[in-house]
Order: sequence, then C-alpha cells, then structure tokens
Amino acid sequence: MIDKIGGVNPLNNVQNLRKTENSARPDDNADSIHVSKEAVEKAEAYYLEKVATETPDVRADRIAEIKEKIKDPSYLNDAVIQSAAEKFLTSIGL
Repeated sequence: MIDKIGGVNPLNNVQNLRKTENSARPDDNADSIHVSKEAVEKAEAYYLEKVATETPDVRADRIAEIKEKIKDPSYLNDAVIQSAAEKFLTSIGL
C-alpha cells in the first residue's frame, strides 16, 4: 500500500486539527456573575459599619473652630442662639 505511508492518513490529521481549533474558542457568554440583592445589602451594611467604627465621635477641629467663634462677643446674638437651639431640638427628635 503506497498511499498509506506508515499507516498515517494525512486527511484525518487535518480534520482532527480543525475540531481542536473550534473547540478551543471561548464563548462570549461563557462566564457571568450574579450577585443577589441580599448580598449587596450585606456588603453595604458591612462598609457602613466599617466607616462608622473608623470615624471619631468628636471632631476636635470643629470644636476648636466653635470655641474661637464664641470668644468673639458679636458672634453670640439671638439669631445664632435660636438656630443652635432649633438644630439641637431637631437632632434629638423634638
């Protein structure tokens, strides 16, 4: 048999190569991810808790600024006192 040298058929090799190339291509929609609403809410809660624990309760810079303003006698007037009282009452829910 002269047409089959060494028992290899060259036509089969080409066909096998094409099958391998076609199967090696990745699909465009092969990978996807879906995050549930519950997971997103828990991630947000974790982030907010982390920020809250890292934020100081007292803002020293703001306190120093207010102390300087109070030293000025013209700063304290009825409008400033009324505004501060309203903000305080609003913050405690009254």
